[in-house]
Amino acid sequence: MPAARVEYIAPWWVVWLHRVPHLSLRLQPVNSTFNPRDESYQESLLLLGLVAAVCLGLNLVFLTAYLVWLCCGRRDGAAQTKQHSSCCVTWAAVVAGLICCAAVGVGFYGNSETNDGVYQLIYSLDNANHTFSGIDALVSGTTQQMKVDLEQHLARLSEILAARGDYLQTLKFVQQMAASIRAQLSRLPVWTDVTAELTEVAGQTSYVEYYRWLSYLLLFIVDLVICLVTCLGLAKRSKCLLALMLCCGVLALILSWASLAADTAAAVGTSDFCVAPDTFILNITQGQVRTEVTRYYLYCSQSASSPFQQVLTVFQRSLTTMQIQIGGLLQFAVPHFPSAEGDLLEIQLLLNSSEAGLHQLTAMLDCRGLHKDYLDALTGICYDGIEGLLYLGLFSLLAALAFSIMICTGPRAWRHFATRDRDYDDIDDDDPFNPQARRIAAYNPPRGQLHSFCSYSSGLGSQTSLQPPAQTISNAPVSEYMNQAVLFGGNPRYENVPLIGRGSPPPTYSPSMRATYLSVGDEQHLRHFRNEYPA
Repeated sequence: MPAARVEYIAPWWVVWLHRVPHLSLRLQPVNSTFNPRDESYQESLLLLGLVAAVCLGLNLVFLTAYLVWLCCGRRDGAAQTKQHSSCCVTWAAVVAGLICCAAVGVGFYGNSETNDGVYQLIYSLDNANHTFSGIDALVSGTTQQMKVDLEQHLARLSEILAARGDYLQTLKFVQQMAASIRAQLSRLPVWTDVTAELTEVAGQTSYVEYYRWLSYLLLFIVDLVICLVTCLGLAKRSKCLLALMLCCGVLALILSWASLAADTAAAVGTSDFCVAPDTFILNITQGQVRTEVTRYYLYCSQSASSPFQQVLTVFQRSLTTMQIQIGGLLQFAVPHFPSAEGDLLEIQLLLNSSEAGLHQLTAMLDCRGLHKDYLDALTGICYDGIEGLLYLGLFSLLAALAFSIMICTGPRAWRHFATRDRDYDDIDDDDPFNPQARRIAAYNPPRGQLHSFCSYSSGLGSQTSLQPPAQTISNAPVSEYMNQAVLFGGNPRYENVPLIGRGSPPPTYSPSMRATYLSVGDEQHLRHFRNEYPA
């Protein structure tokens, strides 16, 4: 195990998730060290997803048993029981809606946190990739200058200064220094394979994260739509919307448990990496990069020396020696060989450019920049990323609870709607103002009952045998109108006393009167009315 660092400390939720038992599909213990290429380790993460699938099965079994019990249970027709059932349905729907809204809010926060953590990881990988690519570009560029450009100038100078042996010795010494620089640069690690892997990892992570974020966003929208459809169905007492809600609720319940399985496996696997990330990186970089180089960037201790210190020191000393030699030739050889000045100045510019590249290469090879990118990547994935996955897991649990309550509430609401419809049908059968009731009364007239007089028909004749009398103007005294009120059953509806003094007609047939039939025993009242008001 590598030594603990002060800069990075695994959070408590990472340690807690790492302690989750890792079992294979045969329920045998598996090493919890992060090793995604190991088949047993993959099975342990798959088993965590299967646990969520088992919970989904138990949830569906419970809902099925509850619905069967509800359908086979005894129906109580008492008004108090109906009122209590309606109250329970209302409050259950309210609670389910609130839980669903809370779940979506938690899910939005968790999805955003996970997205921020993953993109911080991708940003850090891109920065490290840019650093490694820059190191390779500087090394290859400096090697090209020392091998091709410098050799061309030295070859021309050898021809120009061929008459002076001491000058040729200086040129050979400069050529040896250039060869030494190329040899030292060849000892630096080549990061081509590392950059290719980092680019692939960053691309795949970005691709998966985009569709993961979009999928959860669509899931949140679907959950909210189902809640709105449920509220609309309960408010409008629509059986179609309620049935649609039940089907969509079952689908959302399955998706909630599926997302919980994926989040649990991802959180546990990432926590296994975050507990000891150095160990995993040291293992996967063996054969590509020297272990001392990997440790240098992983720990970046101020007391530890850089593995590139010797290379950079030799590079610096060789450049300084070459600059001194070229400066001496400019001072002593140019007065005797003026044609050599151009090549000597070009070599001096090349050495100055190489020195600038050396300083830039020293800064890039320093561990502080890459170590900061490493810590930023760990912070993004181990803090924000796993924390967001935990919130997404909480969202899945709350959503499963909310939709379970909705599914349990749906049949009760359906049953309550059916009970209300039967109650309304019973009321409509007894309601004379209902058109259906009037049609039924036309075929089944009641016998032996006296109602308010609304039509001119008898129990022995048909409803169309008598026509309502024409309205006539009468100046009958008040007593006659009072007797008429008695004949009409004492209903104040027909006691139009204020209209007497203005010559208003007596009460006649009104469309709003209830359609009734007179029994055979009431024929003398009808005969008396015809005598008082002849047609």
